[in-house]
This record gives sequence, structure tokens and C-alpha cells, in this order.
Amino acid sequence: MSSFRNISRRDFLKFCAGTASILGLSEAAVPRIAKALEGAAKKPPVIWLEGQDCAGCSISFINSSNPGTAELVLDTISLRYHESLMAASGHVSEKAIQDTIKNESGGYVLLVEGSIPTEDPRFCQIAGRNFVDIVAEAAAGAAAVIAIGSCATYGGIPGDCPTPGRGMGVGDAMDKGLVPKKALINCPTCPVHPERLIGTIVYYLLYGKPPALDKVGRPVVFYDKLIHDNCERRGHFDNGEFLTDWNSFEKRNWCMYLKGCKGPFTHSDCPKRRWSDGLNWCIGCSSVCQGCAEPDFYAGMSPLYERSGKNLRGVSVEKIGAYATGAVAVGLAGHFIGQAMTGRLGKGGPPEEGGGN
Repeated sequence: MSSFRNISRRDFLKFCAGTASILGLSEAAVPRIAKALEGAAKKPPVIWLEGQDCAGCSISFINSSNPGTAELVLDTISLRYHESLMAASGHVSEKAIQDTIKNESGGYVLLVEGSIPTEDPRFCQIAGRNFVDIVAEAAAGAAAVIAIGSCATYGGIPGDCPTPGRGMGVGDAMDKGLVPKKALINCPTCPVHPERLIGTIVYYLLYGKPPALDKVGRPVVFYDKLIHDNCERRGHFDNGEFLTDWNSFEKRNWCMYLKGCKGPFTHSDCPKRRWSDGLNWCIGCSSVCQGCAEPDFYAGMSPLYERSGKNLRGVSVEKIGAYATGAVAVGLAGHFIGQAMTGRLGKGGPPEEGGGN
């Protein structure tokens, strides 16, 4: 085999190796991924629905460059329905989704972007139909459902702000009986990272089941670490260097915890994966982490630019310094334990929160 779907063998294997890396698998998995994709003579059909959203997750997906969007849409998956990416429109596009639901029942993957209105289903309609009914119909025949972005996973901004529709995530819709119960994978953040989305789809194709999930339905491989653990400004936190004035040139790269950063409470691999082909991410742009990977985003993380009063595994950040020398520190996160035992935490925290600097 010298080429695969117009991709050279070399580029195809590079794509497989990159996918293995995304999934946290060793190089030994590359032949299996290649075999799974080559064996998928019938590319996995995908239906992508958009509800109450800003289309940010679609834009994030379109920005994929390695592999590119065309390779993903035309060569890796069979995208049967997407309001923006598909060439068809009107009744032709509606026929495409109906044909997929009818002819591929039990074999397609359903992606849902955007929340589902709770106050009145008429707040989100497509082709004259309520969005919740479209999701329910498509989910009924899906092999798996992947909710992408903060809105589709846990409601996001449409669910917490006083919007007329009051959005809810796909999981809540399943719990309320509005959408049939199916294998559900949540891939939050605003927007979703394309590698997490493609990695999840390829994993499902490879193993025929969802990847290991945490207690809120997120793939562990992408959401098992606190952003704070790998933040590029972590050293400033340890040294008690906190940004307090946005106009300070000297402190421009210091820890933004006092400015509302939610990195110590948010699980995601954002510092490692970054967006725009690994170019940058929120904190790299001098914006605080807004906690968009967590179920209590948006209400539980706002005001976004005020210091959080949340607790870290039962202990408030404000009290960490006080616990540094006590047995209670045993229950803290690993890095805080290390800091506590070495005395660094006492120096590292803000002075008004027990720090010594």
C-alpha cells in the first residue's frame, strides 16, 4: 500500500503516530491505529448537530492543520451532516441526516455542539423542528454520543446566564428523559480542542468503546491533570509572585490567581495541548483560566476576573498555608503536599492567604 485515501504512506503513518500521541499511547499502538483506519473501508459516519452555540467548536475544528480539516472530513471520517461544513442546504441537507439515521442505525457517531433549551423548545429550532427532538431522534440510532464544548456538555453560558432558552447539556437531557440514554462522552472547554475530538473518535474506532472516563464523563487522557500543575506561570505561584496590576510591565508574566485564574480548580491538558496548532492558549495570552472544562462553568467560575472562593479538595486555597505543617496536608493535592513539607508553600502563597512573601 503506497497511499491511503490520497495521503502518502509516510504521511498516513505520521498521522497515526500523531493520533497515538494524542491518546497517550505508545508507538506500539501505531500499527493498530493504521490497521483500524485502513480497515474502515466504510468510514465512520458522523452527524454533527449545533444547538444553542456560537459555533466556536466548529471553528476550532476547522482550524485543524495536522491533519488538516479536509483530511479529517474527507479521508478520516464521513461527515454526513454539519450545518456549516456540508455543501448541501435546505431539504437536501435534511434528507442527508434522515438517510444517515435510517440507513446507518447503530453505526454512526453523533456529535452535539451547543446546549439544549429548557424553558421552551421553540427557542432553538432547525428546519421547523425543535432541536431537542432532533437530538433525541439522532441519539436513538447512534453508536455513541460525543458532547463537545462547554455548552453541550454541562450547559455552559446558555445554561447559567439569564438567556431566554436556559440551556442544558446532553447528559442532563438524557437524565430528564428528553434524549435516549446512550454511551456519552463529554469533551468540554470553550471551544473544544480538535485533537481531543479526533482522538476520541479514533479511540472509539480503534477499540469499539469509549475511552476511560472520569466521574463527569470526560476522557481521562485529556482531563486528568489540573491546569495549575503544568501552568507556565506555576513558578511565580511557588515564589509568591502574583499579578495585582494589569498595567505592571514587571509583573506581566506573574501568577494570575489573585486576578481570578481558575487553573487550580480546572482539569484539562490546555497547557500542554494549546490551540491553533499548539501556538498559544488562554494564560499564554495573559488571560486567566476561566474554568471552562468544569461542570460548574459558567456560574461556578464567575465573576471570571475575581479571585475564586472555591475549595481545593476540601481545603480552601486561603488556608493552605495554615495547613502546611499539619497532618491535614496529607489530603491535599500532590504539589501542594510537596510545597507544604518543604516549607515552600508558606513562602509561595499570597501574604494575605498565609504566604510568607
